[in-house]
Amino acid sequence: MTIQSITARAVNLLSRREHSQAELRTKLRKAAFEIDDINETIDKLAAADVQSDARFAENYLRYRSQRGYGSQKIKLELKERGVDSEIINTAFEQADIDWFDLAITVRYKRFGELVPDAPKDRAKQQRFLQYRGFTHEQINESLNS
Repeated sequence: MTIQSITARAVNLLSRREHSQAELRTKLRKAAFEIDDINETIDKLAAADVQSDARFAENYLRYRSQRGYGSQKIKLELKERGVDSEIINTAFEQADIDWFDLAITVRYKRFGELVPDAPKDRAKQQRFLQYRGFTHEQINESLNS
Protein backbone atom coordinates (compact mmCIF):
# COMPACT_ATOMS: atom_id res chain seq x y z
CA MET A 1 0.00 0.00 0.00
CA THR A 2 1.22 3.46 -0.73
CA ILE A 3 2.11 6.36 1.51
CA GLN A 4 -0.60 8.34 -0.25
CA SER A 5 -3.33 5.91 0.81
CA ILE A 6 -2.00 5.89 4.39
CA THR A 7 -2.03 9.68 4.41
CA ALA A 8 -5.56 9.74 3.01
CA ARG A 9 -6.75 7.30 5.68
CA ALA A 10 -5.04 9.26 8.46
CA VAL A 11 -6.42 12.60 7.27
CA ASN A 12 -9.86 11.03 6.99
CA LEU A 13 -9.64 9.88 10.64
CA LEU A 14 -8.38 13.30 11.74
CA SER A 15 -11.16 15.08 9.87
CA ARG A 16 -13.72 13.39 12.11
CA ARG A 17 -11.98 14.21 15.42
CA GLU A 18 -8.55 14.80 16.89
CA HIS A 19 -6.50 11.65 17.49
CA SER A 20 -3.30 11.15 19.46
CA GLN A 21 -0.35 9.73 17.55
CA ALA A 22 -0.75 6.44 19.40
CA GLU A 23 -4.44 6.19 18.44
CA LEU A 24 -3.63 6.94 14.80
CA ARG A 25 -0.83 4.39 14.81
CA THR A 26 -3.18 1.71 16.23
CA LYS A 27 -5.96 2.43 13.74
CA LEU A 28 -3.62 2.50 10.76
CA ARG A 29 -1.95 -0.71 11.95
CA LYS A 30 -5.36 -2.41 12.05
CA ALA A 31 -5.83 -1.30 8.44
CA ALA A 32 -2.80 -3.46 7.58
CA PHE A 33 -0.34 -0.66 6.74
CA GLU A 34 3.38 -1.14 7.36
CA ILE A 35 4.68 0.33 10.63
CA ASP A 36 7.52 2.24 8.94
CA ASP A 37 5.09 3.87 6.51
CA ILE A 38 2.71 4.65 9.38
CA ASN A 39 5.45 6.33 11.43
CA GLU A 40 6.63 8.34 8.42
CA THR A 41 3.07 9.48 7.66
CA ILE A 42 2.35 10.46 11.26
CA ASP A 43 5.62 12.41 11.44
CA LYS A 44 4.68 14.33 8.27
CA LEU A 45 1.18 15.08 9.56
CA ALA A 46 2.56 16.28 12.90
CA ALA A 47 5.12 18.48 11.13
CA ALA A 48 2.33 20.00 9.02
CA ASP A 49 0.26 20.53 12.21
CA VAL A 50 -2.53 18.35 10.85
CA GLN A 51 -2.06 16.06 13.84
CA SER A 52 -1.15 17.43 17.25
CA ASP A 53 -1.01 15.58 20.56
CA ALA A 54 -1.21 18.94 22.36
CA ARG A 55 -4.41 19.88 20.53
CA PHE A 56 -5.79 16.39 21.17
CA ALA A 57 -5.04 16.71 24.91
CA GLU A 58 -6.70 20.15 25.11
CA ASN A 59 -9.83 18.97 23.31
CA TYR A 60 -10.03 15.75 25.30
CA LEU A 61 -9.56 17.59 28.60
CA ARG A 62 -12.31 20.09 27.74
CA TYR A 63 -14.68 17.37 26.52
CA ARG A 64 -14.27 15.06 29.53
CA SER A 65 -14.39 17.86 32.12
CA GLN A 66 -17.65 19.11 30.57
CA ARG A 67 -18.99 15.58 31.04
CA GLY A 68 -18.26 15.77 34.77
CA TYR A 69 -14.97 13.90 35.06
CA GLY A 70 -12.14 14.93 37.38
CA SER A 71 -8.50 15.64 36.69
CA GLN A 72 -7.19 12.27 37.91
CA LYS A 73 -9.38 10.24 35.55
CA ILE A 74 -8.72 12.53 32.59
CA LYS A 75 -4.94 12.35 33.12
CA LEU A 76 -5.12 8.56 33.25
CA GLU A 77 -7.22 8.39 30.08
CA LEU A 78 -4.80 10.68 28.22
CA LYS A 79 -1.87 8.47 29.27
CA GLU A 80 -3.79 5.42 28.06
CA ARG A 81 -4.18 7.17 24.71
CA GLY A 82 -0.41 7.57 24.43
CA VAL A 83 -0.10 11.27 25.19
CA ASP A 84 3.22 12.33 26.72
CA SER A 85 3.17 13.43 30.38
CA GLU A 86 4.65 16.84 29.53
CA ILE A 87 1.87 17.51 27.02
CA ILE A 88 -0.73 16.41 29.57
CA ASN A 89 0.73 18.72 32.25
CA THR A 90 0.82 21.64 29.83
CA ALA A 91 -2.82 21.07 28.83
CA PHE A 92 -3.87 21.04 32.50
CA GLU A 93 -1.85 24.20 33.25
CA GLN A 94 -3.51 26.03 30.36
CA ALA A 95 -7.02 24.79 31.15
CA ASP A 96 -9.14 27.24 33.09
CA ILE A 97 -11.06 24.67 35.13
CA ASP A 98 -11.97 24.99 38.80
CA TRP A 99 -11.88 21.32 39.79
CA PHE A 100 -13.34 22.02 43.23
CA ASP A 101 -16.32 23.79 41.67
CA LEU A 102 -16.73 20.99 39.13
CA ALA A 103 -16.76 18.37 41.91
CA ILE A 104 -19.51 20.32 43.69
CA THR A 105 -21.51 20.64 40.47
CA VAL A 106 -21.20 16.93 39.69
CA ARG A 107 -22.25 15.98 43.23
CA TYR A 108 -25.25 18.34 43.12
CA LYS A 109 -26.33 16.99 39.76
CA ARG A 110 -26.18 13.38 40.93
CA PHE A 111 -27.29 13.62 44.57
CA GLY A 112 -28.89 17.05 45.07
CA GLU A 113 -27.69 19.94 47.19
CA LEU A 114 -28.27 18.41 50.62
CA VAL A 115 -25.11 17.36 52.44
CA PRO A 116 -25.37 13.67 53.40
CA ASP A 117 -25.93 13.03 57.12
CA ALA A 118 -25.54 9.27 57.23
CA PRO A 119 -22.03 7.83 56.91
CA LYS A 120 -23.36 5.32 54.36
CA ASP A 121 -24.68 8.11 52.10
CA ARG A 122 -21.48 10.12 52.52
CA ALA A 123 -19.37 7.09 51.57
CA LYS A 124 -21.56 6.46 48.52
CA GLN A 125 -21.04 10.02 47.29
CA GLN A 126 -17.32 9.85 48.01
CA ARG A 127 -16.99 6.64 45.98
CA PHE A 128 -18.93 8.17 43.10
CA LEU A 129 -16.71 11.27 42.99
CA GLN A 130 -13.58 9.15 43.37
CA TYR A 131 -14.68 7.00 40.43
CA ARG A 132 -15.22 10.19 38.45
CA GLY A 133 -11.57 11.09 39.05
CA PHE A 134 -11.68 13.83 41.67
CA THR A 135 -8.97 14.17 44.31
CA HIS A 136 -9.53 13.57 48.01
CA GLU A 137 -9.40 17.34 48.68
CA GLN A 138 -11.95 18.08 45.94
CA ILE A 139 -14.27 15.36 47.24
CA ASN A 140 -14.09 16.62 50.84
CA GLU A 141 -14.71 20.19 49.71
CA SER A 142 -17.77 19.16 47.71
CA LEU A 143 -19.20 17.25 50.69
CA ASN A 144 -18.66 20.20 53.01
CA SER A 145 -20.36 22.77 50.80
